[in-house]
Amino acid sequence: MTTPTPPKTPRRAVLRHVRPTDLRSAAQLASQATQGVINITEGVHQSVLRRLGFSAGASAGQASGLTGQIYRGIRGVAHIVGHGLDGALALLLPLVDDPATHPDASPEREAVLAALNGVLGDRLQSFGNPLAQRMELRQGGQVLPLAPAALKAQLTQPSPHLLLLAHGLCMSDTQWQRSGHDHGAFWAQALGCTPVYLRYNSGLHTSTNGHELARQLEQLVAAWPVPLQRITLVGHSMGGLVARSAVQSARAAGQRWPALLRELVFLGTPHHGAPLERAGHGVDLLLASSPHTLPFAKLGKIRSAGITDLRHGHVLDADWQGRDRFASPDDHRTPLPLPEGVACFAVAATLASRRGLLADRLLGDGLVPLNSALGQHDEPARRLVFARESQYLAYRTGHLDLLSSPEVAAQVLAWLRPAPDAGA
Repeated sequence: MTTPTPPKTPRRAVLRHVRPTDLRSAAQLASQATQGVINITEGVHQSVLRRLGFSAGASAGQASGLTGQIYRGIRGVAHIVGHGLDGALALLLPLVDDPATHPDASPEREAVLAALNGVLGDRLQSFGNPLAQRMELRQGGQVLPLAPAALKAQLTQPSPHLLLLAHGLCMSDTQWQRSGHDHGAFWAQALGCTPVYLRYNSGLHTSTNGHELARQLEQLVAAWPVPLQRITLVGHSMGGLVARSAVQSARAAGQRWPALLRELVFLGTPHHGAPLERAGHGVDLLLASSPHTLPFAKLGKIRSAGITDLRHGHVLDADWQGRDRFASPDDHRTPLPLPEGVACFAVAATLASRRGLLADRLLGDGLVPLNSALGQHDEPARRLVFARESQYLAYRTGHLDLLSSPEVAAQVLAWLRPAPDAGA
């Protein structure tokens, strides 16, 4: 008995998540990546020559003489090929989604773009690549306009209580929906508040996103259709750092919205950094220790400013400005306490079944240690002081599971729900 041949997937179905700008942007990235590989190869060539005692040109990374001409020729060919891709892409354009007929992007495309921006977002923006994401305030999958009349027409059930949710690294606003649950929708129904979801380029510096969030929140509050009485910010992972940065930026600029801010909720936020980024920095130093592997250190330096900000949990411009972000493993942060006059709550998670030294130091939620999520630090000046009743520890819970945990949703609701009237 012969096994039936499975039907071929139509090309249209394969490319259904792709936009015309995606193809051109990917070609631009491929061309830039090719140039980068050529640079690394030439750097290895130079390192070997110097190790053998031969003259390797005036520059550590560039060859001279005939060798230099060969590398320049290879770069020229790569440049020509990059431009030639435009003609090839024109043949594919009829197969991809046209935003005019398919305005809603698929969840798969959204997830890929969010991950790409988390890893390369700063470079995408500096190159003017169309794949670089802009910061947007969204609801129901749509961008909220910040003009009063347009916002009033689009906003669903505006209330005096604004709930803003900020996602983490390599994620987007659509990923608050997890395992059939959305914290924002759950809290909105229980509290009668209006949820708004932040989307941002998580590859940019945390403080850069903080400044922009502060600016857009000021515009949103000014355009809100009903008088606002209360703002609650909830940040998952990096989103918590962006929220802290925005509050500090807004207060320094004398903006009005921080006066309405009542609560800050942090879900697995690496207030004092994440071990994986510190491990990545260790790899950078290891590669740089040998002249043969030094050119490959450039690969590690591709990772975005947003990722390196997670080494120690940067929230201010002063934490990174004027420094080579790949040069030093030391913590150069300016200590920034939790904002005064705001109720702050921290949710930490651990994969362990109970708390202990091993769980605290090694496990955490798989990405963020408990001490970092709870703001604890060996240096008193860097500690973030959360009241004991404002801390919650979720056991047998991973970093992403914080977004779907019923226990976490219930605990945050208990914190945000107004206390019963004493007279009643």
